[in-house]
Formats: sequence, structure tokens, C-alpha cells
Amino acid sequence: MASEFKSKTGIVNAPVEMVYARLSNPENLRTLWDNVPADRIPADKLEQLKNVRITADSITLPGGPTGSVTLRLDHCEAPSLVRLKAADLPVSLIMELHLKEADSHTTEAQAVIVADIPMMLRPMVKGPLQQVADKVIELIAGIPFAD
Repeated sequence: MASEFKSKTGIVNAPVEMVYARLSNPENLRTLWDNVPADRIPADKLEQLKNVRITADSITLPGGPTGSVTLRLDHCEAPSLVRLKAADLPVSLIMELHLKEADSHTTEAQAVIVADIPMMLRPMVKGPLQQVADKVIELIAGIPFAD
């Protein structure tokens, strides 16, 4: 049975077309991360960030109880949707980034995670998956897209 975890709507200070263009190509994330000052990232997270592998169509995150997790670009609809699907997990997991023009200079963004989680595991993963959805939007809202 699929469970859905929605973030709150975040406000991004950039036009929707610009936000979509940056998020629909995972390689753009590497450039953004490389420009974040090291003192703004906790030391334990900095090492994890260095181990993230990014290609034009995927992001591989290291560690965790399941080992590395690869999110592959699955589907895009300009300028409103970027969908990433987890590869090599024992359950189906999809992250969607929904984008909507608020005005010509501002975008509303929401992350939605849909996962097929067995009933027994749902209480253990519900909180962490909701936190991931919320954190993704927090990070996206903080990206200086216009730079």
C-alpha cells in the first residue's frame, strides 16, 4: 500500500522556468553544493556530501540502513513537475517536486514522496520520510537560483 508524504509549500525567489531548468538536471546540484561555504555545513554532513554521486539523470546518496540510494530522473513536465524514482530498493519510492508560478518572479514548490511501505514498517519510516520531504523543500527554497 502506497503512503504519501507532502511537504509544506515553499517559496522560491525565482521564476518557475528557472527553477524547473535547474532542478530537472541533477548535475546542477553539484554546482550549487560546491558554492556553499564549508562553515555552513556540519562536519558530519560535509563528508556525506562529498560522497554524493551525481550524473545528468541520477543522484546517489551514500549510507543509511539500506546502503546507497540512487534516485533516477523518471519523468519531467516543464515547468511544473520533476519526478525522481529510487532504484535498487526493496520498495517503490518516488519523489516528486511540484512547481507552480506564484508570480513572474516567485515559484511555489512542494515535495511529495510516495512509497510502498509494508504496514509493519510504516510507523518506523513515517517520521523520517516526512522529514525528508520537508527538508528537500527547505533546501530548494534556500537555493539562490538567480545567481
